Amino acid sequence: MRKDLAIISLLWAGFLAAEASAQQAPAPAASTPAAGGAEAPHRSPPPLEYGWSPKRTPYKAYAEPNRPIWRLSEILAAHKGQASWTQAIVRGGDLEADWHQMAPGGHTETVKYPDNRTGLIVWGGQVKVTIEGQEPFVASKGFEIDVPFRRAFTLETMGSEPALWLEVHGRGDLPIYPLDTHPAKPADVAGFSYEKRVLQGGKGQWDAVNRPWLDYQKDVVSGGARAGAFIASDHMFINNIRGKGQPLPPPSNLGHFHFGYDEFWFIMEGTVDYQIEGVPVFSSHAGDVVLALQGHWHRASFGGEPGSMSTRVAINPYPNGLHNYTMESAGRQ
Repeated sequence: MRKDLAIISLLWAGFLAAEASAQQAPAPAASTPAAGGAEAPHRSPPPLEYGWSPKRTPYKAYAEPNRPIWRLSEILAAHKGQASWTQAIVRGGDLEADWHQMAPGGHTETVKYPDNRTGLIVWGGQVKVTIEGQEPFVASKGFEIDVPFRRAFTLETMGSEPALWLEVHGRGDLPIYPLDTHPAKPADVAGFSYEKRVLQGGKGQWDAVNRPWLDYQKDVVSGGARAGAFIASDHMFINNIRGKGQPLPPPSNLGHFHFGYDEFWFIMEGTVDYQIEGVPVFSSHAGDVVLALQGHWHRASFGGEPGSMSTRVAINPYPNGLHNYTMESAGRQ
């Protein structure tokens, strides 16, 4: 029996190499890099286990703004002629995501968030990013940015083009406004009133996995660095999964499902094909965002021409989240 399990584990690890190794969060190293670009540690996929797992039945239905795919071309067309805008695209049980465009010369208020990191992916223009504890830097298309909890930050559009970015927060997070940059009382929001208070709890940190920024185009696409986890922290996992184009798997390959959380992907480069339970098979392209609600079987595969490279940035709340696969895929009934 042990020998059989060992053989299955080896076959399974090879079959799921890109997916499983990427989903397993690397162990943080002791050193803290000053900026992005350094490769994160890597470790092997976890061993297989077998058990009865709860599958949501019927699977969860999509409700706006959640959709299986938000195509960036459609979002840009809907906001044509607007210099600055925000578009909500994901409202999950744990995370939410919005597209933002900001006109040249624009800047955001300086804010911090109570208990969760903020993840950003810049996709257009140039953005000056100022985060408490880091030297300001200018981010352009393909930059991934990690703002730890309770660190004040602000964004400013540089140059003559609007800045465009995807921003990910913990679901329902509301900003804190530092007194030194916002002495006046902020406007209240539904269900909450802003009060002047003393704040205690410390600030989130960076480490070998959770780095301030990553220039994905320069460091990975052009520089050859290994794609992998960019944020692997409590309540947020942002994970780069890169591979070569391959034939579309058969419909019998269901992929996997998650018990208690939604997962979505930002398409960083190339083409990624998706099969999501209850949704016709479709292809996604750079700039699109794809969402699989909890309990839906889903499978992502690298599309495009054979050998061409594609990257999907997997985003969910659990660095070590449970993946449920079919027994048949592991050779068991």
